[in-house]
Amino acid sequence: MSMSFERLELLSEHASFGGVQQFYKHASSEIGLPMRFSLYLPPAANSGRQVPLLTFLAGLTCTEETFTMKAGAQRVAAELGLALLMPDTSPRGAGVDGEDHHWDFGVGAGFYLDATQAPWSGHWRMESYLIEELLPAVASEFGLDPERQGLFGHSMGGHGALTLALRHPGRFASLSAFAPICSPTRCPWGHKAFTGYLGQDESTWAAHDASLLMARQVQAPYPNGILIDQGLADRFLAEQLHPEAFETACEQVGQPLTLRRHEDYDHGYYFISTFVEDHLRHHARALAG
Repeated sequence: MSMSFERLELLSEHASFGGVQQFYKHASSEIGLPMRFSLYLPPAANSGRQVPLLTFLAGLTCTEETFTMKAGAQRVAAELGLALLMPDTSPRGAGVDGEDHHWDFGVGAGFYLDATQAPWSGHWRMESYLIEELLPAVASEFGLDPERQGLFGHSMGGHGALTLALRHPGRFASLSAFAPICSPTRCPWGHKAFTGYLGQDESTWAAHDASLLMARQVQAPYPNGILIDQGLADRFLAEQLHPEAFETACEQVGQPLTLRRHEDYDHGYYFISTFVEDHLRHHARALAG
């Protein structure tokens, strides 16, 4: 799939570990609003060969800057020859009442799906934006390998990584997550977001629940394994995240899963920065050309 950007604007760029960290804004046809993303290009991207593209989906209250600035991923990405794409999490500036209520996990946060209910259905099309627009356009514009793409994320973005990877078989060669929302149909965050975006009919929610999607697989979709890290001091673990549901679903279908539970670690970026190197190396092994 070959795509090009409409009105791509470079906002800033910064040398980093021999590569370059860039921040962009563009006009999105899927969202219908300007969207932002950041992109790290490793030194190998300047060698004339295509490098793999690894996309990170951030969580609630985050932007394209959060992982970029807090995770410390560029050093290892430079070593491994991985391009890192960090999209914004949500549409901005639509003028919809309540769109900024991210703090209480009401509707407004993107949740990495296409809303079907008004007023959100007009702009809240994060799944189509990522799969049909942003990822193909980034690979084409920057000469990255469209056949070697990986996906990972944190919290709401971990939900997005797991569900998009399962909803679009063959699009991603590697998958991991930090403290993902593993079963949004069972948690208050998911109920709030799904009711707003998808409506009251709970039968439509299952298509965006990673644990239910995994349980439907006829064979392991990621035979090289999925990596999940979860902190046991995470205050959202018991009520919102439910990693045990995804673990059970993987066991049922024979999907190799490494679910690491870490004493003392919480839900934030100190946790992510501690284990991000392991995730990059997990993806690099699967994306090796």
